[in-house]
Amino acid sequence: MFTGAMTALVTPFQDGEIDFETLDELIEYQLEGGIDGIVPVGTTGESPTVSHEEHKLVIERVVKTVAGQVPVIAGAGSNSTAEAIELTAFAKEIGADATLQVDPYYNKPTQEGFYQHFKAIAEAVDLPMVLYNIPGRCGAGMTPETIARLDEVENIVAIKEATGSLDQASEIAMRCDMTIISGDDSLTLPIASVGGKGVISVVANIVPADVKAMTDLILEGDLVSARQWHKKLFVLCKSMLTLATNPIPIKAAMAMLDRCSEELRLPMTPLEPDKRAILQKTLEDYGLLS
Repeated sequence: MFTGAMTALVTPFQDGEIDFETLDELIEYQLEGGIDGIVPVGTTGESPTVSHEEHKLVIERVVKTVAGQVPVIAGAGSNSTAEAIELTAFAKEIGADATLQVDPYYNKPTQEGFYQHFKAIAEAVDLPMVLYNIPGRCGAGMTPETIARLDEVENIVAIKEATGSLDQASEIAMRCDMTIISGDDSLTLPIASVGGKGVISVVANIVPADVKAMTDLILEGDLVSARQWHKKLFVLCKSMLTLATNPIPIKAAMAMLDRCSEELRLPMTPLEPDKRAILQKTLEDYGLLS
């Protein structure tokens, strides 16, 4: 359930509201592309700026539209343990297959705080949990030692590793058997070389079949062939994460490809014109735009 190509799905907006009709279309596009899983309302899904009610509505809509065709790993994390438990309980109630639990952000817990936070969620709700370690967005992150401790907690089954460090991924693999999933598209293959089993992908919003082709080869153990997809995808992947803060570039790309509106919620702002020109050329070079 927690390997291969999984899409960190954007949340489409129109005139300030969630565009559920377009959301359904985006999900169908992912399913047609053969994606292995869908991850709504994570960072890419703009979880910080949707209301709690909207957050729940998106999870429910995705679960309903996917209808069991692939696993739905619902973003349900928070810097409040009680709030994360509430969202996780809701995800279980409406039929999500698992949750994605981001490091508590801003309050910068100690390593013991990280451990107790995730342990409390896992014990409160009987639903598989994917940890999400991204210190660059959260102000602090977990060490491999803490992750290995959490591997012993029932329901904690995988980690989305977004530290950008191969040493970190290697240490996790050395210390425990937790499934490691890349949280950076450009590092999916490098992380696979030290034991990673796939990616929760931003770029899969626009090229799900290509990301799936690469992760299929990775899971088959054919890293040499996977390298060709890595080279093809690399510039596109880097553009999504370096032109501006995620999800600004992916929303701009999807608008260029007529998949959804570029609309974001403040404090996220549209991609700047000079960066837009770079993105457009990247999409053209990849063959997505003529």
